[in-house]
Amino acid sequence: MEKEELKMVNKGQEDEMELSGYRLCRWKLALVAVGVLCTGGFLLLLLYWMPEWCVKATCTRTTVRDAQVVLLRSTDEFKRWFRAKVRVMLAPGRNPYISLDSQTTTPMANGHTPHPSDTSADGFIRKYAEYQPVQIRYFTLHSTKYYWNDTIQNFEVLTGLEDIGVRCSTIHLEHSAGLRQDQQEYRRLFFGVNEIAVKVPSLFKLLIKEVLNPFYIFQLFSVILWSADEYYYYAMAIVLMSVISIATSLYTIKKQYVMLHDMVAAHSIVRVSVCRANDEIEEAMSTDLVPGDVMVIPSNGTIMPCDAVLISGTCIVNESMLTGESVPVTKTNLPNPSPAEKGAEDDQVYNMDEHKRHTLFCGTNVIQTRFYSGELVKAVVVRTGFSTAKGQLVRSILYPKPTDFKLYRDAYLFLLCLVGVAGIGFVYSIVLSIMNQVPAKTIIIESLDIVTITVPPALPAAMTAGIVYAQRRLKRLGIFCISPQRINICGQLNLICFDKTGTLTEDGLDLCCVHRVENGSFHHTEENAYKESLVKSHFVACMATCHSLTKIEGQLSGDPLDLKMFEATGWILEEATEEETSLHNRIMPTVVRPPKQLLPEPVMSPEQDMELYELPASYEIGIVRQFPFSSALQRMSVVARLLGEKRMDAYLKGAPEVVASLCKRETVPQDFAEVLEDYTKQGFRVIALAHRRLESKLTWHKVQNINRDHIETNMEFLGLIIMQNKLKAETPGVLEDLRRANIRTVMVTGDNMLTAISVARDCGMIPPQDRVIIADALPPKDGQAARINWRYADNPSKHASKAATLEEVEISVEDSPEERKPKEQYHFAMSGKSFAVITEHFQDLLQKLVLRGTVFARMAPDQKTQLVETLQSVDYFVGMCGDGANDCGALKRAHGGISLSELEASVASPFTSRTPNISCVPNLIREGRAALITSFCVFKFMALYSIIQYISVTLLYYILSNLGDFQFLFIDIAIILLIVFTMSLNPAWKELVSRRPPSGLISGPLLFSVMTQILICLGFQTLAFLWVRQESWYEPWTPVSDACNTSSHTNLSENFTEIDEHNIMNYENTTLFYVSSFQYLIVAIVFSKGKPFRQPSYKNWPFMLSVLSLYMFLLFIMLFPVPAIDYVLEIVCVPFKWRLTIVVIVVVNAAVSVLVETLVLDVVLWKLAFSRDKQGSYGVLPAAPPPQGGLDYCGSKHFSWLCCQRRRVPKARYMHLAQELSVDPDWPPKPKTTTEAKPPSLPENGSYQIMSTS
Repeated sequence: MEKEELKMVNKGQEDEMELSGYRLCRWKLALVAVGVLCTGGFLLLLLYWMPEWCVKATCTRTTVRDAQVVLLRSTDEFKRWFRAKVRVMLAPGRNPYISLDSQTTTPMANGHTPHPSDTSADGFIRKYAEYQPVQIRYFTLHSTKYYWNDTIQNFEVLTGLEDIGVRCSTIHLEHSAGLRQDQQEYRRLFFGVNEIAVKVPSLFKLLIKEVLNPFYIFQLFSVILWSADEYYYYAMAIVLMSVISIATSLYTIKKQYVMLHDMVAAHSIVRVSVCRANDEIEEAMSTDLVPGDVMVIPSNGTIMPCDAVLISGTCIVNESMLTGESVPVTKTNLPNPSPAEKGAEDDQVYNMDEHKRHTLFCGTNVIQTRFYSGELVKAVVVRTGFSTAKGQLVRSILYPKPTDFKLYRDAYLFLLCLVGVAGIGFVYSIVLSIMNQVPAKTIIIESLDIVTITVPPALPAAMTAGIVYAQRRLKRLGIFCISPQRINICGQLNLICFDKTGTLTEDGLDLCCVHRVENGSFHHTEENAYKESLVKSHFVACMATCHSLTKIEGQLSGDPLDLKMFEATGWILEEATEEETSLHNRIMPTVVRPPKQLLPEPVMSPEQDMELYELPASYEIGIVRQFPFSSALQRMSVVARLLGEKRMDAYLKGAPEVVASLCKRETVPQDFAEVLEDYTKQGFRVIALAHRRLESKLTWHKVQNINRDHIETNMEFLGLIIMQNKLKAETPGVLEDLRRANIRTVMVTGDNMLTAISVARDCGMIPPQDRVIIADALPPKDGQAARINWRYADNPSKHASKAATLEEVEISVEDSPEERKPKEQYHFAMSGKSFAVITEHFQDLLQKLVLRGTVFARMAPDQKTQLVETLQSVDYFVGMCGDGANDCGALKRAHGGISLSELEASVASPFTSRTPNISCVPNLIREGRAALITSFCVFKFMALYSIIQYISVTLLYYILSNLGDFQFLFIDIAIILLIVFTMSLNPAWKELVSRRPPSGLISGPLLFSVMTQILICLGFQTLAFLWVRQESWYEPWTPVSDACNTSSHTNLSENFTEIDEHNIMNYENTTLFYVSSFQYLIVAIVFSKGKPFRQPSYKNWPFMLSVLSLYMFLLFIMLFPVPAIDYVLEIVCVPFKWRLTIVVIVVVNAAVSVLVETLVLDVVLWKLAFSRDKQGSYGVLPAAPPPQGGLDYCGSKHFSWLCCQRRRVPKARYMHLAQELSVDPDWPPKPKTTTEAKPPSLPENGSYQIMSTS
C-alpha cells in the first residue's frame, strides 16, 4: 500500500495542520461493527471521542491524492485531531480565475451526474454542457474548504484575489470592468455563497453532543447501576442535577450561538449594485458576490458584505467592528501606476495589510462616499464569506483554541489516580465476595458500586459552582466574561501588557503649546495658535488643512489628534453637499476658513465698510487633494489652494524625525534634535509641520494623479505642535499595587519610543533610579549582517557614577533582604521594527530581551500578538489590557485579555470592563486567585469525600455489609451538595499579595494536604471499626439485639427483619456512619482556606450556617436518638457510653486534621512552595521588598532543611533564564556596543556575537 510523508496545510499560519490520507477498509469496518455489538455501543462512543482512533480503526493509509478521509493534527501545543470526509465536485475547470472561453472544449458523450451535494453545480454544468467537466476533490473543516491542487500536490484554501498575486495596476486594468454572469457563477462553485453562516444548531443536536460528554456517560452508567441496586433516591437526585446542568449548558451555548448569529446576520445580506463586463449595472443580492466582482458603493453608505478594494472615489468608514476604534477612517482609491512606472516599485502586489488604506473590510460601516460627477465609487471584491476579516474573527470565536491550564490537566491525572484506587477496591470486593460465596449479581453490582463511589459523579457540577460565583462577583465589579474557564487562569497572571493610549493614558490629546520656526530657528513657545497675528501664517494654514476630518450629520468627526489640532485654530470647515458636487465637472473641495473675528480689520472710512465686510469672507483655503496618514510612512499631507491664488500649496504633518528628513536642511533648526528629545522625554506627543509652494504648472488634474513622493519633498520646516496625553488618575496607583504583588508590567504601544519611555517613568512602570537600554536593531543590508546597536536612554538620576556598576545586577535566590545590596536595575526598550529584526535574526536573544523588556513602542497589531506568544514561551502567565483598538489579536492570545472597550471588537476578548481604566486588572486577578483557590478547595474536598466513603464501604464489605440507601442519600445530598455549593461562596481577599497560588493540583503542598487527610481519616475510621468490635457489649447485630437495654428499640427493630437483606443494620455501620459524617464536615472546614487569597470562611455565612446546622443535627441524633430518624437512616441503637466515645474520636480527628493542615502545611510546606515562586528571588524585576517579603525569606531560610541544601532549579523558564543571566559577565550589553547576527554557516556558538564599537 502506497504511503507518503505528512503534508502540511496552512503552513506558517496559526491554524497550521499535518494532513494524512486514508481509504475506507471493509474488513476493518466489519471488525469495528462486531466490537460495537460486543461492547454494547461503548466502542462507538470511544471512537466518537477519539477521531484518530476512529480513522485508524476503520481505514487504511493511502496517498493524500487518493484519500477518501483525511486525518489532520494541529501543530500547536495542543496537538488536536480532526477528521474530514473528502468530497468530489464537478466543475468546467480546475482554476476559478481562468476564463471559461480559454478552456479546451471536449463535447461530452453521455452527460454526467454531478455530486449530489452540489445542486448549484448541476444546473451550471448542464448550462455549459460542451465543457468537459473535471472532478475536483475537496474537504471542509471549520467552515473552510480545502481544494486539491495538482501542481503543489496538496490541499489548499482559496481565499480570494490575493491567491493569484495581482498587482495594483492589474486590478485597475483587468479587474475594474467586472465579471460576466457565467464567470460569476463559475467562481461561486469554488468560493461558495458570500455569507458568514453561523448555523444555530438545533436543541436536539446540541443535546446529543452535550450528553455524549464522557462524564455524563459515566453518570448514566452510575444511575443504571444504582437503579439495579435499588438505590433510586440518589439516582434520581443525580439525574435531576444532570438535567439541570445539561439544561443550563444548552441554554448558555444556544444563547451564545444566537447572539453570534444575530451579530453576524444583522447586515450580512444586503442588496448591492454590481458592474458587469458589458458596462451594465445590475442589482443583486450580496450573497451572490465572488472575488473579482465590481460593486458600486452607494453614496448614502452601506454595511460592507465582503472585503473589497476601492478603485475609484473615496469613502469614510467606521471600522469599530474590527478595530474597536469608532473614529471614522478615510479610504482612498488604490493607486494606479502609469504605464511608465509599471516596472517601478510603485506597482506593488496587492496585499490587504499593506493596502488597508484602500480596502473596505467586511462588516465595517461605509458612512459617506465622495465621487466625481458621472463616475461611481467602485470597489473590486477581494474576499468573501469566512475568508474576510470579519469571517476570520467569527471563525476564531466559533472554533476557539482549547484553554491549556495546568489545573485541568492535573484534574484529569487526579481522576486517573482515583480510578486506580477504584480498581483496587473493585478487585478487593470481588475477591472478598467470592471467598464468602456471594451471588454473582451482588458481586457485579457491589464491585462496580465501588467505582461510582471513588469517582464522584457530582464533581463537574461542584467545580463549575466556584466559577459561576466568581463570574457573578466580576459582573458586580463591572467586568463581563464570555469565557468563564479563563477566570481560574487569571489567578496565575504574573505579567500584564498594557496598551498606552486610552488604557494607561487618557484617550484624547490636549494641545499643550506650539513651537514655531522662523528663519531656521525656534521661536519662543506659544500657548495656542488662536491669534490674529498668526491667522494668515502657513503654520496655522497647515493646522487647519492637514487632517482627515469630515462632517457627519453636521458634526466634525475624525482622528482625535486631528480634531484637537483643528479646534485649536478656531477655524470653520465646510464641505460640499452631494447636490453641489453633481453640478460641477469635478469634485468640490472641502473648504476651511478662519472665523471673522480673527481676521484683521484695518480702520477704514465708513463708505468702505461694505466692501471690507466681504473681504474676510474671501480668505478661504480649499483642500484639493489629500494623502491620508500612513503608519508605514508616519505622515500625511494635503494639497490646498488659497482662494484667488494661482499656485497651490502642499502642507505636511507627521512624526518629527520623518518630517525633518523631508525638509530643506537650512529650514530645520540646528537644535531640532535636542528640543525634540526634551519634549519626548517629558512624555509629550510631538507633531511636526512643513509647507511647500507648488509649481504653477501643477494643475488640478495633474495634482489628482500625482504621486505623493513628488509632493512630499523639499519642504520648509514650520515648527512643532506639542500635544499632551495625560495619565489616567488611577494608573500610577494600580501599577504600584501590581508592582507590590510582584506582577511585572509591560507597555505595548503604537506610539513614539521616547514618549512611551517617559510615560513608563511617569506612571511608575520604570522606577526613577532604573536604567533604560534601547535595543536598536537593523536588518541585513548591502552584504552586512543584521545588527543591534545598544544605547542607553537618559541618565535615570543624578548618580551618574552608578553607570559603572550597571552590569553587576545581582540575582539572589536565598539571601535575606538585609543581605541584598541595592544594585541598579535595567529595562530594555525597543521599537516594532527592532522587534521584527530580533524575531527573525536573533531568535535566541529574543527570550533574554523579553525577560527585562518593559517598553515596546511602534508595535503593529500582529507584533503585539507575537510579543504575547514570546512571553508565554518563557512560561509567563500573560494578561493583556487594551482599549480594543488594534489589540484584538493580543487580547485573544493572552491567558487573560481585558478589553476596556464595549464595542463589538470586545467579542475577541475573554473579559470586557465597563470601567474605562486599568483598575479592573487587580480586581480580575484577585477574583481569579479566589476562584483558583476555591477550585483547589472543592477538588480536594470532593477527592476526600469519595475516599472517606470508599474507606467506609471497603471496611463494611469486610463484614459483608454496606451503607444504607438513606445513609448514602443523607451524605451525598444533605452534607456534600450543601457544603460544595456554599464553600465556593468566599469572596476574594481585599488586596493583591506578593505571592501566587500554585497553578496545578500536582504540587507538593497540595498532595501533602490530601494524602495526610486521607491517612488521618483512614486511621480514625479503622480505629472506630476495630474498637467497636472490642467492646464488652458487642455481638453481631440481630433484630432482637438490645445493646441499649431499651425495649422500645427492640420493638422498633422488629420492623427491619423483613427488609434488611443487605445486612445494613449493625454496630459497625452505625459507628462508621457517624464518624464518616463528621469527617466530611471536618475536611470541609480544614480545606476551606481564607487569607491571603479569599476572605476568611467565617465571613461566608451560608457555609458557616450549613456546617453548624449539620454539626448540631448529627450531634443531636447521635446523643439523643429519634426513633423515626433511626428508622429512616437504618441506624441501630448503641450504648450512650459508646456514643460519647464516638464524640471523643471525632474531636481528636478534628484536632489532628486542623493541626496538620494549618501548622505543618501552611507554615512549613506552603511557605517553601511560595518562596520558590517569588519572582523577586530570581531577580526578574523585583519590586521594592513587599510587605510579605521578609516573611518569605524567613520561611525559606528557616525551613530549608526540609529541602535539599543545594540551590533549587526553578521550573519556570523565565526564572531559569534569569539565573543564567545573573552569572553572565556580558549581560546586559554595554552602551555603544553592537551585537551582530552570525552568518548561517557559523551557528555553533549561538546566532550572534557582541562587538565593541567606539
